[in-house]
Amino acid sequence: MIFSDLFFMYAFLPLALIFYFISKDVRWRNAVLLVFSLIFYAWGEPVWIVLLIFSATMDYFLGRVIGSRRGKTAGKIALIISVVMNLSMLGVFKYTGFIVENINALTGAQLPVPEIALPIGISFYVFRTISYTIDCYWEKVEPEKKYFRYLLFLSMFPQVLMGPIVRYETIGGELAERKTTAEDLSTGAMRIIWGIAKKVIIANNLSTILGDLLRNDISTFSIFGTWYFVIIYALQIYFDFSGYSDIAIGLGRIFGFHFGENFNHPFMSKTISEYWQRWHISLGTFFRDYLLYVPIFGRTRKYFGLFLVWFCTGLWHGASWNYILWGLYFGVFILIENLIGKKRMKKIPSWIKHIYTKLVVIVGFGIFYFEDSSMLGNFFKNLVGANGNALYDQIAGRSLVENIFLIGVAVLFSFPLIEWVSKKIDTNRRVMAIGRAAAILCCAGLLIVSSIMLVNTTDSPFLYLQW
Repeated sequence: MIFSDLFFMYAFLPLALIFYFISKDVRWRNAVLLVFSLIFYAWGEPVWIVLLIFSATMDYFLGRVIGSRRGKTAGKIALIISVVMNLSMLGVFKYTGFIVENINALTGAQLPVPEIALPIGISFYVFRTISYTIDCYWEKVEPEKKYFRYLLFLSMFPQVLMGPIVRYETIGGELAERKTTAEDLSTGAMRIIWGIAKKVIIANNLSTILGDLLRNDISTFSIFGTWYFVIIYALQIYFDFSGYSDIAIGLGRIFGFHFGENFNHPFMSKTISEYWQRWHISLGTFFRDYLLYVPIFGRTRKYFGLFLVWFCTGLWHGASWNYILWGLYFGVFILIENLIGKKRMKKIPSWIKHIYTKLVVIVGFGIFYFEDSSMLGNFFKNLVGANGNALYDQIAGRSLVENIFLIGVAVLFSFPLIEWVSKKIDTNRRVMAIGRAAAILCCAGLLIVSSIMLVNTTDSPFLYLQW
């Protein structure tokens, strides 16, 4: 089941809300939310729920051991078991085929490459549960005493499939005690509708543009066509994933949970370091907090830690060398900016930094897209005309003209337009009331349009479900 689905929007979610709010005690509300979360997760592939429950059960008990044996051998062993067990699960399901393929390529062996289905959401819930056991060991959180509360933390349907990677320290207290205010309901509902609109109205239509362009071989693209293609892809990824994050955060708010932001208008960034403080924030902070400063052979090693973070960032996204290259690509620019230093970076004119950042980010999306090395090579050549390709082609030009309104809206709303308008009207009560009414009407319109667009859509998964 996915959020951008009419059954979820008009059957599953309303039913979950009815049962949730007729329950007054937080224990019953947790029970309702847990049942609906397990149904949600098991809807498409019921077998994988066993893996999720196994991970939750093991880490619940390991967390209890860690909490009672901190600093002792038993606590360290429990932590090691948790980390190794979860990373092994992720490795087996996500990377076995990739490893075998590379062994065959390096040694000439002809080992059969296993085709192992990837359990949905495993990349996200494995990181959530690892963060919990590490935080227990570091005494950042106390171990959860109630098993079903921990199972709810790991399986909660607003964030089980694609994040954000919500940590236990963020919502641990709310699992035990919380309430939903009228503001929570209003803000949460608007956030959900905005996220659905991002996905259905913008991201899905940008995907159609890409499909039309990819009817032709990438090597035949003009310079303009190549840049146009990768910019559209960057916008699609942003609206698809940030749309999902908006829905997840909005759902959490309605149920009384306050998840952290996962996107903060990343295309506004003036440096690559800033970009990664605004893009997929929960993943970036996870690697920063749990990997960057890990002691190697007794002490923190800055540059090796940086390499490790960006290698793992790339590898986390998929079992393919282009993802690793993509991670290291950004790691190199982060390193360069660190070597230049913040003071000297500030002295560079803003317009230069904006151009530099946009170019690096856009090329990065091309690396991210092309898993095939030959196609990736053609992409690099096309960017500068090294394939002998033309400067301009009519297919891309006609596509731009036909979709200029959609692209303009996508570019406009990738910047904090709504936040800017909100700040302007918040200074006047009368204007603020009018603005609130206009926002409600706008959300109602977006929901109607999105619902109509979904009527004839048989399959519209979020892109990050495959990663």
